[in-house]
Amino acid sequence: MSLRHISVKSLIMESNYHTLKRTDNQLLLITHLSQLLTYITGFGGLIAPLIIWATQKDRIDDMDAHGKSILNFQLSIIVYTMISVPLMLVGIGFITLPLILIMGFVMPIINGIKASNGELPSYPLSLNFIS
Repeated sequence: MSLRHISVKSLIMESNYHTLKRTDNQLLLITHLSQLLTYITGFGGLIAPLIIWATQKDRIDDMDAHGKSILNFQLSIIVYTMISVPLMLVGIGFITLPLILIMGFVMPIINGIKASNGELPSYPLSLNFIS
């Protein structure tokens, strides 16, 4: 094998290295669990997954699908909360708001476990803002 052939082969391998996606179920888990920051800071549950998704979607397998599901779920939770607050005037909001808060807490944990097992997420009642 000539030196020229080896250097061309190494250049091809090096260029493929930057385009290949890697599997990182732990980062997917962290992305799902970062939604729980909403319960600590009041707003981090949308911002943290957005940053992770935007920076890692081209580097991590399935990050694009997980990130879009998370963002759609978080935006849906915001919409449902905005609808439930005025509904408190007629009493229905006192039922829907706690259900939304429980769902917003439980579903990231369930989908985080799914992500760590290599499964795709499923968020019920999630509106499709980002496809």
